[in-house]
Amino acid sequence: MSSSNAVVKGEEENLPETSQDLTVFVQNLLEQMQQRFNQMSSTIIGRIDEMGGRIDDLERSISELMEQAGIEAETDA
Repeated sequence: MSSSNAVVKGEEENLPETSQDLTVFVQNLLEQMQQRFNQMSSTIIGRIDEMGGRIDDLERSISELMEQAGIEAETDA
């Protein structure tokens, strides 16, 4: 078997044989990739939201500490 025709053992039956099979195979592959992309996007957005909440908490804590220390916070003008 040449390297260009190499197939993982046991996957021969999963290979598309006709152009219609190839079309279905590619569509399924694209759908799987889209699902993974959506999952990853949701995970990333969730982590960004969580990080934003932590940053807000940190800013509040710093403001409280500055108030306790009697330091005025600089305001953006």
